[in-house]
Amino acid sequence: MTNILEIKHLCVEVDGQELLHDLDLTIPDGEVHALLGPNGSGKTTLVMAIIGYPEYRVAKGQILFDGEEITKLDITERARLGIAVAQQRPPTIAGVKLRQILDFVIENAPERAQEIDDLTRAFQMEEFLDRDINAGLSGGEIKRSELFQLLVTRPRFAMMDEPDSGIDLEALALVGDMINALLSKEPDRPAHRRAGLIITHTGRILDYVHADKAHIMLDGRIGCSGNPLILLDKVRQYGYEECIRCILGRREG
Repeated sequence: MTNILEIKHLCVEVDGQELLHDLDLTIPDGEVHALLGPNGSGKTTLVMAIIGYPEYRVAKGQILFDGEEITKLDITERARLGIAVAQQRPPTIAGVKLRQILDFVIENAPERAQEIDDLTRAFQMEEFLDRDINAGLSGGEIKRSELFQLLVTRPRFAMMDEPDSGIDLEALALVGDMINALLSKEPDRPAHRRAGLIITHTGRILDYVHADKAHIMLDGRIGCSGNPLILLDKVRQYGYEECIRCILGRREG
């Protein structure tokens, strides 16, 4: 299995302050990984560095996508390669309607018109089509809008930043269904998936979306990696404080 994402010795600075320190991460094609960690540990910084936001400067290291060095590519070039993100707090885009994005996709791939119409109905997006993107939406509605845009554009590698934060259980179940649809290549082959990275503080989304591997992040570094169910169980039982003590203990040993 080839690796769709390889991050090697990555150091990232924002406003001159280093937030990621010598970070390594590998995600094989077809695998979905979860990134857990306390607030302020660097999870969102990693997402922004991968997608190429200019404020997040790579001071050292490499980001490879499908074997290609992309560290110096801008955000548009990375998007064209098939990298996308559903942001935790996306901006409102005045003057741009969700329907315009759908029309653009259908114009370039008319054979997908029925599929996109089915997705719109399945995930109850009709009421959002003629509104400015994210304008006046609740937190849960924004997450649905972000995920829906990824669903219709079919990225090769999707990142979801805190899809389970600030929403109730009913909305979380729908968000989980949307993520599973996004990651699924073929409905009849559920194990055949697109690669993805799910960033979560609470881990609630992992009750709805299966992850192949999980990583715990601390202070801009990945402290440990392993079975998602085991790691999440320990986090829920003991909290991140115990993870921090464990990771620091291994470093000192």
